[in-house]
Amino acid sequence: MMVLYHCVSARSFRPLWMLEELGLPYELRMLPFPPRVLARPYLEDNPLGTVPLLVDGPTRMTESAAICQYLAARHGANAFDVPSDDVAYGAYLNWLHMSDATLTFPQTLVLRYTHFEPPERLQPQVATDYARWFLARLRAVEAALQHADTLCAGRFTAADVAVGYALLLAQHLGLSAQFPPAVAAYWQRLQARPAYQRALQAQHQAALDQGVPTTPSPDIRP
Repeated sequence: MMVLYHCVSARSFRPLWMLEELGLPYELRMLPFPPRVLARPYLEDNPLGTVPLLVDGPTRMTESAAICQYLAARHGANAFDVPSDDVAYGAYLNWLHMSDATLTFPQTLVLRYTHFEPPERLQPQVATDYARWFLARLRAVEAALQHADTLCAGRFTAADVAVGYALLLAQHLGLSAQFPPAVAAYWQRLQARPAYQRALQAQHQAALDQGVPTTPSPDIRP
C-alpha cells in the first residue's frame, strides 16, 4: 500500500486529493508543521524535512505536482492523465509545472515574510509584492477558463488538482476574494468535487487519530 506523509493543507494535499480522485488505497501519516523542526525523526525518511513524501514500493517522491502526474499515469488508466500523443499533452505538463513554480512559490514568500520570520525579519512590502505577483499570474488561468470548465484536454485532469491546491493556499492567505470571475467559479467547482471533500475529511480525521494539530499549515502562526 502506498504511504503519504502529510501536513494538514500543506502542498502534500495535492497527492492526497489525487489519491481520493483515483480511489486508491493508501496510508496517511500525519506530521506536525513544520516537520523539519517538530518531527525530527522524519528527516531519516526525507532529508529535506518537507512534505509530501510518497512511498510506493521502491518509488519515493517529494514533489507534489510530480506525484500527481505519477499517480495519474501509473494508477489512473488515463482517467486523469493526458497521454503524450494527445494534442493537449503540452498544455497538461505546462499547467502541472505552473501550479507550483508560478502559482504556489510566490505565496510561500507571502507566508514567510508575513508570519514565519522573526519580527525583525518580517518584510510586509515583499509579502505585498508577491501577493500581487501571484494574482497577476492568475491571468493565465482566467484565460484558459473563458470557454472551458477545466484547464486542458476538455476534462478534469491531475493538472486541475495541482492548480487547485494553489487556489486553496490563496484562500488561506485571504487572496481568494481577488480571484477574477472565471477563476472564482472554477474554484467553487473544484471544492464541490466529492474527492476534494473526502481529502479534507481524511486529513482531519487522520490528524485527530494520530494526535497531530488539525490547524491547516498555512494558518499556523509561530
